[in-house]
Parts: sequence; C-alpha cells; structure tokens
Amino acid sequence: PQIGLYLGSEVSNDLMQYVIQTCTRLRHGLTVLTFQSEADLEKIIAESKGPLIINFWATYCVPCLEEMPYFHEMANKYKSKGLSLLLVSLDMEEAYPKQIITIAKKAKLTAPIVWLDETNADYFCPRVDSSWSGGLPSSLFINNSTGYRKFYEDQVSKETLQKEIEAMLLKN
Repeated sequence: PQIGLYLGSEVSNDLMQYVIQTCTRLRHGLTVLTFQSEADLEKIIAESKGPLIINFWATYCVPCLEEMPYFHEMANKYKSKGLSLLLVSLDMEEAYPKQIITIAKKAKLTAPIVWLDETNADYFCPRVDSSWSGGLPSSLFINNSTGYRKFYEDQVSKETLQKEIEAMLLKN
C-alpha cells in the first residue's frame, strides 16, 4: 500500500512536518509524497501532539463531499487553538491524483490530503478504530495530550462537528 499526500497552501503545523519527514519520494510532479508503509498513518494517530481530526472520504462519496466544506471551515476557525485536519482519501487508484486534486481545488481546500492505496479494508480499518467497518465518510477525533478519542462512521453534521471540536479543545 502507498499513501500519497497533497499539501494545501496552509500546511505549517507539527503534524504535517512529521508527515513530510516520514515520506520518501515525490510522485506525478506534484507535491505528492509516498510513505514507506501504511504504519505511518497509525504513527501520526499515535504521536500527534494536539487536537486532530482525520476525515476519511472519497471523491465518489456524496456525503463526504457534502461535509467537507464545513470540516474545512471549522478547521480554519479553530486553527489558532491548535486544531489540525487531515483528509484521507480512500479513492481507487484511478482517481489518484487527478480527481482528488480537482476536488481539492474546486473546494479550495487548504488542509492536507492524503491518498491511501489500501485494498484490504479488513486489515486497515480496525487499525484506525476497532468499530470501523469501512463505511464513508468516517472521522476520527483525537487529542493525545488529553486522551480524547471519538470515532464516527457516518456523515457528521456541522453542529456535531463543532460540538466535537469544542469537546477536544475543552480538554486541551
């Protein structure tokens, strides 16, 4: 499996510096990088230092695309409080990188987007959360500095997203 990374224009936090350091090579002439192994995503989850939302999505997933604008909006709103957003695309190889980049540009996303080329959901999903069956969209809310962790395997409303962000920050 490979993980590619599209870096938006506002990548400057510790999480993304770690991602960049763990990547090994450039692909397709873009700012797209490949991890040595999928274990690097697990490492990001385990070692992130502040509030982090990891949103799993795909370009063909309508609910994913519906929630993406307010995930982006809220991430920017709470960025000054240390919140990071990582968008993990679970698209098929045919969508990488063109369709993923097209969506990122159309939605004016500045959050980093990682493409995970994983064909065995039974292996990968439980490593993110033991309850995850592989449905999209899915989101992991974590704050390792406080022990906060919550997983959603469904579209998250803007109200629920704000509530989860505030809960993560309250414990920060």
